[in-house]
Amino acid sequence: MCRHLAYLGPTTGLRDLLFDAPHSLAHQAEHPCHQVSGDTNPDGWGVAWYDTPHAAPARYRTLTPVWSDTEFAARAHALHSGAFVAAARLASPGATLVETGNAPFVEGEWSFSLNGIVHGFPSGVGDELRTRVDPDRRARLLGDADTEVLFALVLQRLEAGVPPADALAAVVTDVLAITTGRLNLLLGDGAALYATRVGNSLFRRGPVIASEPTDDDPGWVEIPDRSVTVMTTDGVADQPL
Repeated sequence: MCRHLAYLGPTTGLRDLLFDAPHSLAHQAEHPCHQVSGDTNPDGWGVAWYDTPHAAPARYRTLTPVWSDTEFAARAHALHSGAFVAAARLASPGATLVETGNAPFVEGEWSFSLNGIVHGFPSGVGDELRTRVDPDRRARLLGDADTEVLFALVLQRLEAGVPPADALAAVVTDVLAITTGRLNLLLGDGAALYATRVGNSLFRRGPVIASEPTDDDPGWVEIPDRSVTVMTTDGVADQPL
């Protein structure tokens, strides 16, 4: 399990949603209200933020729990962006605890996170999914995180011209054809956000998509299970997978 959060809207400070909101990412990582498994998300965290839509984002990842990362919290005072993707990690069983295993994963303009688990990933399912990754891309996989493999499968579809929401939905379908799991995928490019909800909590309000509401405002909408959400600066829509 993980907690993740994405923002797309007017330029804002990273510190607010990541650290200062009543139920910021740091707070919900340590004190989750909607988490199915695990009591905290202590295995590091990361954030990717955009200066320009469709440009490669800046990225920060660490093994330090987000609620203890006072160094980045201080740095975040000076960081502003109109688009970012962040995630706090509770590593899947069997996964190696290394910084490179933490979301968000980034390639080109894309940033990606998984809140969930692919059941059986360390015991054969992961190998099966890796065989579906093109050899050149498979050779560039760095670790044993299920998130990294799912991102590779999403990128393959994007490169083939599949629209982002359809690419996420196709990967979810392929995974669930061979195993079970909880598959909240989150993808951004600085211009739009795409998210699936399968098995774990997911909410949205205004320019924010998050595993949990960041405050008690009644405007939060719970995204339906087994759906995909597309958010642009023009609006947001949920549709069934």
